[in-house]
This record gives sequence, C-alpha cells and structure tokens, in this order.
Amino acid sequence: MIQDYLHKSAWFVGLLLLQVLILNNVHIAGYATPFLYIYMIIKMDSETPRNGLMLWAFFLGLGVDLFSDTPGMNAASVVLLAFLRPLLLRLFAPRDLTGNFAPSPRTMGTAAFLKYATACVLLHHAVLLSLDYFSAAHFGLLALRILASTVLTLACTLAVEGIRNKGL
Repeated sequence: MIQDYLHKSAWFVGLLLLQVLILNNVHIAGYATPFLYIYMIIKMDSETPRNGLMLWAFFLGLGVDLFSDTPGMNAASVVLLAFLRPLLLRLFAPRDLTGNFAPSPRTMGTAAFLKYATACVLLHHAVLLSLDYFSAAHFGLLALRILASTVLTLACTLAVEGIRNKGL
C-alpha cells in the first residue's frame, strides 16, 4: 500500500515537472500544446475510489495552475475528468474485464484503450481550452486548438504507454 502511494507520488511529481518545465512551452504551429499530466488520471486503477481520484486530480491540476499562472483552469478540467472517468471506463472497457485493472492496451485491448483515452483527453481539452478562451467568438479556432492538442496529447500518451510496455 505504501509502495503504491510512493509510486503514484513519483508519477505525480514527474508528470507535474514535465508539464510545467517542458510541455507548457511546446506550441506546435501555435495551436497544439500537449497536456501529458492527465496521463496519471487516465492510468489510475479501475477501482480507485472516485473521491481519491478527484483529490489526486485536484492537486495535480492545482500544481500545474500554480506554475502556469492559470487560475484554476487546469484543476477544474482535470477534476471533471476524474469525476467522469469511472463512467468513461465502464463505457469503453470490455465487458469481460472484472476486478481491479489499470487501463492499458494490454488489459483493455488496443481499440478499447484508444477510444477510452481519446474520450478522456478530448473531454479534458474541451473544458480546459473553453475556459481559457471563455468566448464563442472564434469557435473555429477553439475547435482547431482542441483537436490539435488532443491529437498531440494522445500521441504523447501512446508513446509513454509504448515505452512502459517495453520495460524501458
């Protein structure tokens, strides 16, 4: 149990530092920014209590907000993701999966995991970037940013997942 918390804490610190020191400064063509810090919430065990998941999400989002000068936007969007994650997991996980499992292509199947991860990332980015713009005046630009950032974050998520599966 303590080892599990240490493992989660290491991922928390690592993803937080990666996001605020490197990824917040990556802007592909001015539209796409990877938000890899949500990987921790996406990958939590399936039977993680919703309250615990939301606490991890809140502190992760708050940490990103503190270093990124975004007043609560990351915290709000990642807490909403944590709140809806059990529903998304039930929606996309194969019916024959029972018990506690960590969402991954290996446990869920590649297609199911990709659908699940896409839904999670799209939900997070839609909320985060809508709060950032806080205007419907340039809806096309907002939709382009959401789509581009979703694709980039999914690519980074799948890259991390591939590296973890290879045991590197």
